[in-house]
Amino acid sequence: MAATSARALEILSVMSSGRIVSSAALASRLGVGERTIRRDFETLRDLGYDVEPIRGVGGGYRLRGGSRILPMVFDEDQVVAIALALQTAPTVLAGIAESNSRALATIRQFMPERLRIESDAFTVTSVPNYWEFPAAPIDAQIVRDVGAAVRRRHVLRVDYRKSDGELVRMRVEPHDMIVWAARWYLVAFDLGNKEWRALRLERLHAKEPTFVPFQNRPLPAASATDFVKRTFDRGDSIAGWPCQGSAVLAVPPGIVAEFAPGGAVVEHVSSTSSRLTMGAWSWIGLAGLFITFAADMTDVEPAQLRNAFATVQLRLARLTGRGDDRRTLGDRYRSKD
Repeated sequence: MAATSARALEILSVMSSGRIVSSAALASRLGVGERTIRRDFETLRDLGYDVEPIRGVGGGYRLRGGSRILPMVFDEDQVVAIALALQTAPTVLAGIAESNSRALATIRQFMPERLRIESDAFTVTSVPNYWEFPAAPIDAQIVRDVGAAVRRRHVLRVDYRKSDGELVRMRVEPHDMIVWAARWYLVAFDLGNKEWRALRLERLHAKEPTFVPFQNRPLPAASATDFVKRTFDRGDSIAGWPCQGSAVLAVPPGIVAEFAPGGAVVEHVSSTSSRLTMGAWSWIGLAGLFITFAADMTDVEPAQLRNAFATVQLRLARLTGRGDDRRTLGDRYRSKD
C-alpha cells in the first residue's frame, strides 16, 4: 500500500505540467509494468482526481485542472484547516494577504471536487480589531534571510536600528524567531555584549552570510517565547494612538512587559517598578488600561491622563454611592515635577 501511494504521488508530480503522458513512459520512469500504471490511475480516480485517457497516436493520460498540481492528498479536516488558516492569517508580512489568496486559489484548483466543495463552504472575512495593536507588516525577505541562519545555526551579522534611531552593527547567534502580539522578534545571543537579546525583526538588516556555525546555548528562560514575553527592552515602540501617556507602576518590568498590550513601551526603573508608556482612543480608555495592572502608580503624565483618572474616580464613586470627592486621585497621581 505504501508503494502504491508513493507511486501515485510521483505520477501526480510528473503530470503536473498538464501534458499528455503515456503509460509506457511512466512505467519506464517508475520501474513497473504498464498494467501497474493503469491500476495506479484507477486509484487516483477513486481518490477524485480527474485522470483523462487520450486515445490515438501520441495518446496517453492527462490530468485535468491546469498546468501545475501539488502532490498532496487532504482529508476533510485538513481542507477546513487550510482554508481557514489562509483566510484568517494575520498580515504580519508585507504582501502576505495577496499570497494567501493565491495559495488558497491554487490549492482549491487541484482539489478533487468533493473536497473543493468542502473548502468553498468556508469563506471567511478576517477583520482586524483596534485592540490588536498591530505592527506594520515586514518584508518577507528578512524572514527568509534570518530564518535560514536560524535553521543552519550560523552566526549572523546584522545592522540593527534601535528604538531611538541609532544604527548599530552586531554579530549574533540567532536562536529562534517568535511572533508575539503581531510582532516579529529574533531571540539571539549578542556576541559583542555577551548577552541575550530580543530584537525586532523589521529593524534588522542581515548582511551576507558568515557560514560560521555555533553551538546552542542554554536560554535564560524556560523557552524562547517566555524570554520574549518577559524582556522589557525588546525594541518596542508606542502605537500611534491619539491619546498617549505614561506612569510608573509598582510592578517588576518583566511582569509589565508580559501583560502590556502590543504597541506599549516598558522601561526599567527598579527591580520592583517600571515606567509604562502606551496609548488608546481616549484618555478614559487609557486610564482603564493602566488600572488593569491593579498597582500603585506615580509620576503620571500628561495632565489629561491625571484628569482622566479623577473622572474615573468620580464615576465609580457615584456607582458605588461613596460620594463625590474630586481631590483624592488628582492629588495621588500628581506629577513629581
